[in-house]
Amino acid sequence: MTTPASAPAGGPSAPLVVRTVPVDLADLPLLELLPEQDPVSWLRRGEGVVGWGVAARLETSGATRFSDAVKWWSETVARATVDDQVGEPGTGLVCFGAFAFADEPGDSVLVVPQVIVGRRGDRTWLTTVSVEAPPLTPTGTPRPPVGLSFSDGARNGEEWMTVVAEAVQRIASGALEKVVLARDLIVTTDEPLDVRWPLRRLADQYEMCWTFHVDGLFGATPEMLVRRERGLVTSRVLAGTIRRTGDDDRDLALAATLARSSKDLEEHEYAVRSVADALEPHCSSMNVPEAPFVLHLPNVMHLATDVNGVVHDVATSLELAESLHPSAAVGGTPTPAAVALIAEIEGMPRDRYAGPVGWMDASGDGEWGIALRSAMVTGSGVRLFAGCGIVASSDPEAELAESQAKFVPVRDALEAG
Repeated sequence: MTTPASAPAGGPSAPLVVRTVPVDLADLPLLELLPEQDPVSWLRRGEGVVGWGVAARLETSGATRFSDAVKWWSETVARATVDDQVGEPGTGLVCFGAFAFADEPGDSVLVVPQVIVGRRGDRTWLTTVSVEAPPLTPTGTPRPPVGLSFSDGARNGEEWMTVVAEAVQRIASGALEKVVLARDLIVTTDEPLDVRWPLRRLADQYEMCWTFHVDGLFGATPEMLVRRERGLVTSRVLAGTIRRTGDDDRDLALAATLARSSKDLEEHEYAVRSVADALEPHCSSMNVPEAPFVLHLPNVMHLATDVNGVVHDVATSLELAESLHPSAAVGGTPTPAAVALIAEIEGMPRDRYAGPVGWMDASGDGEWGIALRSAMVTGSGVRLFAGCGIVASSDPEAELAESQAKFVPVRDALEAG
């Protein structure tokens, strides 16, 4: 095993030796392969990549966190010896990453696992990095959390509604058009969390989302910040939310209401516009649908738009993610004013919440989601996050209810049984 340097200016202590081969796992769920120590994952509907162990690692922070990571990855790729017998996106040398929302506070990380198992369609592969191939067998049932206790984070509900009201006043004054405000929920446990427990539950219950874990950050995000694959780029924009009732007929009526809601359509338009403007310099052609569709998830429904383009430059998926972050969906409009207001009134450090999380291969192809419906493992438990887009017509009580709905996926995934 190797333990390479982790400083931004550093590189691996030795060139990485990478081998990817096809394997037959008879449709074994990839999450069942993960050990408790150092697991990483990026999965949707049973497909994606998982890994474990640490072959190389970068930790960085501040305004240069993305450029530090791009430089380190380029140097790591240049020094690696790769035997890739599969040739799919996600084979060969692959890193997983999670980035802080703001320049400060919060650390960002890239990790190259020692073992990676990927699946796309009917193809499954094994990648080893400077280690021998391990046996690929189920690791058993994860430990359920013990002694869960929930408490308010930086602000309780009443305090957060006051912050929302302040944001509405700022918007009404013309200072900005939209701001996304987040809140946190603290969960303490009697024993350290086995993160595989919520990961399996999230993957089962939210198969249309991307279930992820990188360095303590885990969740099931419905929002693809950017996918780059063989010259094509895609970004899924979500903004505008309504809670489901569980009654199919009632939910269909609510979906129609959401699709006509001026408040939600306004919020969504800001988010789509910010993504299209950020991608346009990198694309020779783009497709931006005129109207959103309604994405149905088990607990909520969102207005959604898929923005597509053809990349004409050499920007990697991580560089595209940097150009997109923060979009109006997690920051606001205009972005500089919104981010400044978040820092002024939100009252909590976001750390990696709402930052880019995902993976990238040696060619620069990869998938980066927005770390929503997410949580951070802490020394004493877990910190859950939820955020809401605030515009001039926002109602604080309604936004509080929306934030509570957005806590549900991770909160329920932590429960035993």
